[in-house]
Amino acid sequence: MSSTAPAVSTGITGATTSTRVVSIDILRGITMAVMIFVNDLDSVHGLSKWTYHMPARVDAMTYVDMVFPAFLFIVGMSLPIAVRSRLRRNPSQGRLWLHIVLRSLALLVLGLILANADRGDPARMHFSPDLWALIGLTGGILLWNVYTGLSRKWVLGLRLTGAALIVFDFAIYRRATHGGEAWIRFSYPEILGLIGITYFAVCLLYIPTRRWRFAPLAWLILLVAYNAACCARWIPMGKWSLYAWPFGNGAMPSLVMAGIVTSQIFVEGGEAVRPARRMLLGMLFAIVSFAAGWFLRPFGISKIRATPTWALWSVAATCALFTLLYWLCDVKKQTRWAWLVRPAGSNTLLTYLIPDLYYFLVALTGTAWVLGHWDSGWPGIVRAVGFTIGMLLVAHAATRARLRMQL
Repeated sequence: MSSTAPAVSTGITGATTSTRVVSIDILRGITMAVMIFVNDLDSVHGLSKWTYHMPARVDAMTYVDMVFPAFLFIVGMSLPIAVRSRLRRNPSQGRLWLHIVLRSLALLVLGLILANADRGDPARMHFSPDLWALIGLTGGILLWNVYTGLSRKWVLGLRLTGAALIVFDFAIYRRATHGGEAWIRFSYPEILGLIGITYFAVCLLYIPTRRWRFAPLAWLILLVAYNAACCARWIPMGKWSLYAWPFGNGAMPSLVMAGIVTSQIFVEGGEAVRPARRMLLGMLFAIVSFAAGWFLRPFGISKIRATPTWALWSVAATCALFTLLYWLCDVKKQTRWAWLVRPAGSNTLLTYLIPDLYYFLVALTGTAWVLGHWDSGWPGIVRAVGFTIGMLLVAHAATRARLRMQL
């Protein structure tokens, strides 16, 4: 567990990468664990306001508001590694862009399933919405699982079954509206969909300019400036759809681009760059990001409004944490402590879906009574901790059983 030899990892975008920086996997696993914890804690009452998302009208942010930015930041850290690895295997630019488009669409499909499950009308679908979601997610697992030891016929059959389940799921979906009924609601594609759209947007900027060393930093500065201009309403954003303009107001792409800059600091240059220099630059980048966020406070501090200070302070915190993990895991080679979260970091997409599979399953079977107990104060915190550990253990077992999703 303590070796820093190249290891295969699969990120939430499905990027299979080979890297000596094992702390990327561990940071991703920690972020995954915190996400599971805060999602379950959201149903617990009577806690401090700092344990929940801050409302849009409040100029403040909590650690909960930094979980989603951490995911985007890690997507950026993995992106240069994944692109180089793919181009080494196949230098075709067309195949690279096809892969990017298909990966983005896959994340969008999974996100739309999660976002629309609770809006489904069982009377119109003739299906329980919980069963509908389970069918769609099962189809996604079958379609995008990494199969080993099976013949091509079996793999093809399983993938086609998965694709058919997803098509069936979308075909039967109906939701009730004031005007009657409607199909899939696209306005909010859930976190997975947002990651897929933002990943595609950043690729549009990064890939054509990836040979220019300072291009990611330049793009980051421009995205932060654009984000500030949107928050100041100098640029109207109200009627722009993410599907037509995947950059949004610039906050989410800036988080991914900041991850690319951090990846340049810690990954590029190989053995020629000393770890001390990498850590110094990493902490400097975190400090500059925090200072820039402080300077841009007049534009607001809010996850809901996606302000530049929220994005930059999230970058600062995540980069500082990664620098610490790099020192501990890659320099000191201490990784045994991360045995529980590391599989979640290398098999993130499946780990992301496991709690949702649980929620839909217990709702379908009527055994969700446990969610109505231990739902306030310290007992609720203990419940959330136990639930998080349980989900991580399931992810650990699934990874050992070679159940792994890759887009």
